[in-house]
Order: sequence, then structure tokens, then C-alpha cells
Amino acid sequence: MHILLIHQAFASLDEPGGTRHHELSRYLVGRGQRVTVIASPVSYLTGAARGGPPESKHELVEDGVEVQRVYTYAALHRSFVHRVISFISFMLSSFVAGLRVQEVDLLWGTSPPIFQGLTAWALARLRGVPFLFEVRDLWPAFAVAVGVLQQPALIFAAEMVERFLYRRADVVVVNSPGFIAHVLAHGARKVVLVPNGSDTRMFDPQTDGSDFRRVHNLEDKYVAIYAGAHGMSNDLEVLLEAARLLQAREDILILLVGDGKEKSALMSRAQAMGLTNVRFLPPVAKVGMREALAAADACIAILKPVAMYKTVYPNKVFDYMAAGRPVILAIDGVIREVVEKAGAGIPVPPGDARALGEAIESLADDRLAGKAMGRRGRKYVEEHFDRTTLAEKLLATMQALIQAKG
Repeated sequence: MHILLIHQAFASLDEPGGTRHHELSRYLVGRGQRVTVIASPVSYLTGAARGGPPESKHELVEDGVEVQRVYTYAALHRSFVHRVISFISFMLSSFVAGLRVQEVDLLWGTSPPIFQGLTAWALARLRGVPFLFEVRDLWPAFAVAVGVLQQPALIFAAEMVERFLYRRADVVVVNSPGFIAHVLAHGARKVVLVPNGSDTRMFDPQTDGSDFRRVHNLEDKYVAIYAGAHGMSNDLEVLLEAARLLQAREDILILLVGDGKEKSALMSRAQAMGLTNVRFLPPVAKVGMREALAAADACIAILKPVAMYKTVYPNKVFDYMAAGRPVILAIDGVIREVVEKAGAGIPVPPGDARALGEAIESLADDRLAGKAMGRRGRKYVEEHFDRTTLAEKLLATMQALIQAKG
């Protein structure tokens, strides 16, 4: 089986950013399938171009996953209009590149950005092969909820594209149970849940991250890490306010690892607030995240207090649990249910800086309790959210689609 994935934000394990698709793809290759990915040469997390030529760059990434990097307008961290231009440029260039890929058995589209879903649908119909559409975020609903998308005409057009793709997909795959009702209500005919999770083999809860701590001068600190995007949805201003409330605790350090559109503003704000207990580090590739999370005493997941975010399964939470670290969770909804059922951390109300600071302080004061939470979280991920098990479900879904097409 030859699978063609259209994914602008595809990141391999040696890059920062979400690596769900690399992890799934390498599993599929390991099971004897062929996976070709058409992706952008521009990092979705940092906005920076990868090294080498900007278009038609062919790679063979880890474990035989084939990647073609095609032209994309490099303006992800500028205005909304520039971002849309970037999305459309990739939609067109990936379509042209996809026409050249031979002997494809299934098209795998993913959203967001939703525009690339149109590329995958068009290529699937031209080739007469199944179209699997994966929904990683509820776009445009999330964009409307946080105020990124406000113009009624654009909202209407985006919702029409969303319904068009849901209705025409042979199957819609969602990564959170919170998405199922939405996609069914908006036209999906068949929905399969392949939730976010973690490749537990990448993390060793027994390691202490001593090298990472030494390099970054973190010895003798209780380190609470936030690792991931620094965007408007991540509500990191609340984390800075929590740090302000913890200034008297000289033993506690809050470490923000990652990049994003809001990072420079957050760094300026932390400096203006005189925060000496906050440190920013550049993004870490997935292969380096093992050491970064091992250096943590606790890990923070946070999103704005937006009702739509109650539907999400953030990947970082499962990686935190796989690393055996307690999760301080400022997100309500389905992911809170996971953390509470696992006994893997402390949920706090989103948007509440005081509660967030108190949770960090309580774990710093009772480190044995935090270690017990970490052990329970690791066990729960191994049993319910290991990437290998989830990839097997995706493979079975793909094989069933091809068999149904004859």
C-alpha cells in the first residue's frame, strides 16, 4: 500500500514541532507500507525555512518515510492575510507535486490548515483512490472562538470548505473524542477516533536530565516546564502572572521551551515584570525532548479559557505523562478527564493564574506526591495511549478503505 500524505506542517523527529505524523508514518513503513509526504520547507512552529533549496527537496527521513518539500510562501508568523497566502501557496504547489507521485493507493489529508485538505481530495478523486481526512483541530471553529477569524464572509466560506471535505471524505479521522459530535453535525459520514498519544519508547521516566540541567544552569531548582507553541491560544500571559505570584520562592523556576508568534512579546513582558524565576529556551527537536522533560520536576499544559478547547487532546500532555512527570493542567474538558482518571497531575481552572501558581507550589512542597503522579501517568499512557497501538488502528482503517474500494 502506497499512502500519500499532504501535510504543510509535517515535522520529523529531528525538528521542533508536533511529530504525530512522522511517528505514525514510520510505524506504517515498519509494517511494510510505503508513505510519501508532501510538506512545506518552512517550520510551522518557528516560521523559519529549513536548510537547502526552498522547493522540490526530496528526503528520506528516519525509517524510510519519503518527504518532498515544495514551495511555500514563508510568512506564517506575520498577519492573518499573509498566513492565508502561505496556506494557499502550499495548497497549489502540493497539488502539482502530488500529480507526479506514482502508484498511490490512498490520499491522507489533514487539517489545519484546511486548504491542504482540498489538495488531498482533488488528488484522490483524480486517481480514483480513497480519501482519508484527518481533523487535528476544529477549524474554522477554533479560529472564530479566539477571534482570529471575524469577517462573516470568510467564516461562511471556511465553513463551506469544512462541510465539503467532511461530506466527501471516505472516512474522517479525529484525534480527540471531543471532535466527534462536531464533525458528524457538519457532514461527516463515517468517523474513526485515532487519538493523540505518545511513543513511550522515546521517554525514560528513570532519567533525571542532569546534562540538560547542567547545561542550562538548573541545578537546585524545582523546574516546571512548558514545552510547545508560544501562540495566542496558549495563554502564556497567565503563566507569567503565576510566576509573578511565585517570585518569593527562589527554589522554583518556570522554563518555557519552544517558539511561536507571541514569543518575543512574552519575553518582553517577562522582562518588564521583572521576573527572575522565568527563563525562555529555543524549541527542542522531538529527539531532544526526552532529555528536556527528564530535567523537569513538573510539566505545564495551558490553553485560553475558551469553550471550544474543552474538546482537545493536546499531544504535549501525553508526552508529559510518558516522561513520568506530573501534569499541571490549565485546560478543561476531555483532556482533564484523562489526567484525572489517570491520577497524573493537578487540574486548575483555565485563566486562573493564582490557582496555577498554587499548583506549582504544592508540587514543589510535596515532591513525593508529584513522583507518584508521574508514575501513574506513565502507566496510563502505556495502557491506553501508546502510539504503536494507535498507529495499528490507523493502519486497519486505511486497509479497510482500500478493500472497500476494491
